[in-house]
Amino acid sequence: MEPKNNENRDPDNKHVNNEPELVSKRKKVTKEEPYAPLTDHLEDLRSVLIKSAVTITIWFLIIFSTVGWWFPVVSKGAEIVVLGPFEVIRFYLRTAGAISIGFSIPFICWFLWQFMRPGLVDKETQFLKGSLPVMLLLFVTGLSFGYFIVHPLSYFFLIEMGEQNFNVLVTADEYMSFLLITTIPFGLVFQLPVVALFLHHIELLTVEVMTTMRKYAYFTLLVITALIAPPDVFTHLVTLIPMILLYELSIILIKRKERKLEAKAAKEEKAKEKTEKKDRK
Repeated sequence: MEPKNNENRDPDNKHVNNEPELVSKRKKVTKEEPYAPLTDHLEDLRSVLIKSAVTITIWFLIIFSTVGWWFPVVSKGAEIVVLGPFEVIRFYLRTAGAISIGFSIPFICWFLWQFMRPGLVDKETQFLKGSLPVMLLLFVTGLSFGYFIVHPLSYFFLIEMGEQNFNVLVTADEYMSFLLITTIPFGLVFQLPVVALFLHHIELLTVEVMTTMRKYAYFTLLVITALIAPPDVFTHLVTLIPMILLYELSIILIKRKERKLEAKAAKEEKAKEKTEKKDRK
C-alpha cells in the first residue's frame, strides 16, 4: 500500500512546513536596521486608512440617525432657513460629516500613533507618547473656544449689524459654513505649544529664536487670524489675543524645559567631577 503522506516519499525532505506563513508586523527602527521594507509601510498605512474610514462611517451613521437631538445644539437658537429640499439633506450630511470626523479624531490619532511608532527613535517616541493626551485636550479646548466664544460673538454681531439696513435671512448651508470656519481652525491653532515643544525637543527651536522672531511671529498670527476669522475687527481681536498668549506660553514652556536641562547637565557635571577626584585619590 502507498503511504498516505507524500512527505514520506522524500527522505531528505523531513522538515517541510506546510503551515501558512504569518505576516509579521513592522519592527521598530534601530541603528543597525533603520529602514523597513516599503511593502510593510504600505500595508500598515492601508490598515490605518481602513480603520479610520470605518470609524468615521460608524460615527456618521450614529450622528445622522440622531439629528433631532443634536440639531438644537448646532443651531444654538439661530433663525435659519432652507431654500429647498436638497439643502435640507445637504445640511444634515455636511453637519453629520463634520461632527463624525471630529469625534473620530481621537481614534485616528491612535491609529496614526500605532503606524508611526515603529519608525520613531526613542527620543521622539517618548515625547509623542506623552503629548497625545495634551494634543487632544488642546484640540477640544480650541473647538470649545470657537464654539462658545468666537462663533456666538461674531455671528450675532454680524447679524445685528446687517439688520440695521437689511432683512437678514441666513440659510442652513451658510450657517454651517460659518460655524465650521469659527470652530475647527481654533482646534488646530491651539496645537501651537505642542508643536513648539516638539521642535525644541528635536533641537530645531530655541527660546532665543522665538524671542528674536517674536514680531514676525505676531505678524504671521495676524495673517492667520485674517484667514480663519470672520471679517470684522472685533472678532479679529478676540481671535488674535489667545493666539498671542499661546505663543508666549510656548516661550515659557521651552524656557522652563531649557532650565531643567541645564540644571540636569550641571548636576551630571558635578557628579563627574566628584568621581574624577575620588579616582585621583
